[in-house]
Amino acid sequence: MAQIFSDDPVVERESANENSRARFERAVAPLHQGLHAHCYRMLGSVHDADDALQDALLRAWAAFDRFEGRSSLRTWLYTVATRTCLDSAKARGKRALPIDLGPATTEPAAHSIPDNETEWLTPYPDPADSAERTQHVELAFVATLQLLSGNERAALLLVDVLGFSASDAASVMGTNTTSIHSALARGRRTLAKRNASPVPTLPRPSQSTLSLASRFAEALSNSDLREFVDLLTPDVTWQMPPLTEWYAGADAVAAFAHAVPMTLCPSWRTRLITANGHAAVAFYVGEHRAGPHEAWSLTLLDIQDGRITSITSFLDPDLFTRFDLPTSLN
Repeated sequence: MAQIFSDDPVVERESANENSRARFERAVAPLHQGLHAHCYRMLGSVHDADDALQDALLRAWAAFDRFEGRSSLRTWLYTVATRTCLDSAKARGKRALPIDLGPATTEPAAHSIPDNETEWLTPYPDPADSAERTQHVELAFVATLQLLSGNERAALLLVDVLGFSASDAASVMGTNTTSIHSALARGRRTLAKRNASPVPTLPRPSQSTLSLASRFAEALSNSDLREFVDLLTPDVTWQMPPLTEWYAGADAVAAFAHAVPMTLCPSWRTRLITANGHAAVAFYVGEHRAGPHEAWSLTLLDIQDGRITSITSFLDPDLFTRFDLPTSLN
């Protein structure tokens, strides 16, 4: 009969460690996507979420052998992830969008200077598998969460999004239920003022919504201002982090579109994607139609009743790789 355990204590320890690691990975796998989305909601950045989740899982793995099962594995892992995110939020500050930082720009700014000092919100890639649709990552909701303190954000997400009791949330955050209820009240008031209550799982964008996004991309690429304006609501907004300028109203948005992307950018190529549950467009810009086109923006569209109510263009080529997109097209 084959020997199951080695007489060598070093080999035995390594084998036990491998078995423990395998058990840990199997236990975490069903919760991985939800934990990552939680880190994104807490931190407002897909890159920060990547780092925070990796850090949280390393912490959890280091303590896994001491996990006694007094709470569920889910509660324990969300405890580790939440505390990791709170530490990260203190170190890095809050994420923002231009619309949160100042009034709308009245004249098209053709030569804007990126603000690389501000910590900007980033979009979140939708899972490719429709069975793993991510909950509560709608852009307006996540942006509003960044206006809350870390404790308010954590309390609201734990209770209102993840369904923890106030007592369990207090245990996660190392506080008492009175503090949790106070944080919840403050957080809910802020959400109500911004009309940004938690959104349940967003359905995959419909074919009609994706078709409208395609029309938007074609109108911009073809410098078709009339078609472009026809797709907008009168109160549409357009913001483009890391630029601080943003535009409000169809006239201002159209003026910017005509002055900058339609006039100053010679050639476009586009790909339809989805992000944060929104239809979105990956834009590439080139000097000539036949030449290479470089990543320019991931543009999320908020569409209601067949019209675009907001445009958010993230001018960050590094995001393309995170969305499994090439950074250039030949």
